[in-house]
Amino acid sequence: MSNDITALRAILFETLRGVKDGTVELDKARTISDISARLIETAKVEVGYLRATGGGESSFIDSAAGTNNLPPGITGITRHRLT
Repeated sequence: MSNDITALRAILFETLRGVKDGTVELDKARTISDISARLIETAKVEVGYLRATGGGESSFIDSAAGTNNLPPGITGITRHRLT
């Protein structure tokens, strides 16, 4: 399993289903939720850093701008930055 936002979502939805069907105790679900909130806070810091330094990509947040997600006929992305 990778340590990214997709994996975090999977864990959270698995926990939600467990709470709903009674296989996950509420205390355990709260702990998972609290840890997830801390991970999301660190991701926000990472995004702020990337924004402040003018670029880069996050290893935690899947980029929707990857070449696999482009519309048909578009082969790449050119980013222009003013410095």
